[in-house]
Amino acid sequence: MSVKTEHGGAGFEQEAISERDFSIKDENFRETKRKAAGSAFQIKPASSKQEIVLTTPEAVDDFLKNFLWRVGMSRTLDRFETEWYTSALHRLARNLLVTPAAGGFCYIPDAVTHRQLLEAELKTVREETAELRKEVLAAGASLRKMQKERDYHRLQFQRVFVSKHKLMEDVKTLKIHLKSYEPVLKKMDDKYQSALRNKILLTLDEDRIKNRYWHPTLHRRDKGATRGARAKTAKTHGDTEGPATDANQDQVAVLKGSGFFSRLRSITAHKFPVNGITLHPKHLILASVSDDCSWSLWRLPTSPRKEGELLQTGHGHLEWLSSCSFHPDGSKLATTSGDATVKLWDVALGNSLLTLSGHTHPVWGCSFRFCGNFLASCSTDRTAKLWDLNSQRCRLTMRHHTCTVNTVRFVPSSNTLLTCSADKTLALWDVRMGTCTTIFQGHQYPCNHAALGPPGGLMASCDTHGFIYLWDIRKPETALKTVDTGPAGASQVAFNPSGEMLAVASKDCLVRLVDVESSSVSTLSGHKDSVQSVIFDHKGEKVLSSGSDGLINMWM
Repeated sequence: MSVKTEHGGAGFEQEAISERDFSIKDENFRETKRKAAGSAFQIKPASSKQEIVLTTPEAVDDFLKNFLWRVGMSRTLDRFETEWYTSALHRLARNLLVTPAAGGFCYIPDAVTHRQLLEAELKTVREETAELRKEVLAAGASLRKMQKERDYHRLQFQRVFVSKHKLMEDVKTLKIHLKSYEPVLKKMDDKYQSALRNKILLTLDEDRIKNRYWHPTLHRRDKGATRGARAKTAKTHGDTEGPATDANQDQVAVLKGSGFFSRLRSITAHKFPVNGITLHPKHLILASVSDDCSWSLWRLPTSPRKEGELLQTGHGHLEWLSSCSFHPDGSKLATTSGDATVKLWDVALGNSLLTLSGHTHPVWGCSFRFCGNFLASCSTDRTAKLWDLNSQRCRLTMRHHTCTVNTVRFVPSSNTLLTCSADKTLALWDVRMGTCTTIFQGHQYPCNHAALGPPGGLMASCDTHGFIYLWDIRKPETALKTVDTGPAGASQVAFNPSGEMLAVASKDCLVRLVDVESSSVSTLSGHKDSVQSVIFDHKGEKVLSSGSDGLINMWM
């Protein structure tokens, strides 16, 4: 039997079904529907990265298809499959789901769609899990590396800590030992200094005796003095005593009377201040250095009618010149400069033979050793240096003074060097051993210059307030005598050949003469500016001075 029905305006014929079969199948359908209704049909919200997942019992669509197939409703089955899989999926794609709460139709996806959604979600979870696994493995490796470094540094810290405590214990032990050794070291140092001092004094005494008894010139002078003494004793008793005819006695008489000195000649040597002068060891030739970066050689006049003759001029320093010194044989001249160098010049040709560079600040003075192979220099860098002229290098650097070293002088015929510093002290050095053997303390103001007297151990020094100190090299504890020539500062001092008179270059444009024995002071005026340098000639008959006015004055 066929039945004609309408569905959406479109009718179709259905095969006849027995009433009994339909009732049975309808009852089974209602039972299945109740079970399906009792199940949880709901839409679970997915995570932000996932789509909406619809859960439904897997047997619903299979039961409907099996039911339609068993009852022989093939056309209904086809229509069901078309509407179930096509229309439902299309509505899902267009998000046209209607929830039961709104009174509409609720789409229930099948197992295939659910599986696809779950597979997509599982794929995403697996990818995230793989990335997370990589990050965890990298973090674990980094953690293990940091743990190893921590263990290494902890071990090193423990070792350093133990070593530190051990070193602290050793330092404490050494300090205790050092305190116990200090008295012994002090005693040994005193013995050493005493031995060095005795050795130097012995050397000086030997040199003095040798120069007194074996030097040819002095030997002839002693013989002449002996003949004069014999002639004097041969006179008749009671005769009137005549004037002394001994040359030395005449010289002493002239030098002791300041009135005997008068200015013989003035030489305009430089346009700028003349900082230093020195006399040739054999001839009456004077060398001068100036702020004009040059040095000059002058033949001194022997009478008031003659003029000083310029023999040679040298240029080569980059800054002002501070002092000069002749080689013992007179063939070379050493000059010091503000460019921190010492130059050696050929006197005859006027060209530079050697440049000694080693000081870091301006060089103030220089002095040749008696043999001529070594040259000493002093500088504002607080050091004195000993130069070997054969090897052309610095053999010794002497560091003791805490301020500028203003003067350096070799003790005649010895290996002892004298230095004078602005730290108010003087020092004697043994250049063979490179040690400071004696310190002279007593000046209250910075020392400007120091000079050595004739053999016998007498030494003089001057300071910035015009005080002159006389010292005995063998007794450095205290000065023999102090003479005040101030208040103007004293730039330089010089002994006459007999050691009985001092010439002092003063900042108040005067040259002062000091009698060593009586400490009397007389003055010579003739400079227009401060006097920088002063010396005596070979016989002690003339006084030579230079000043900031560019003049060289000769007093006789």
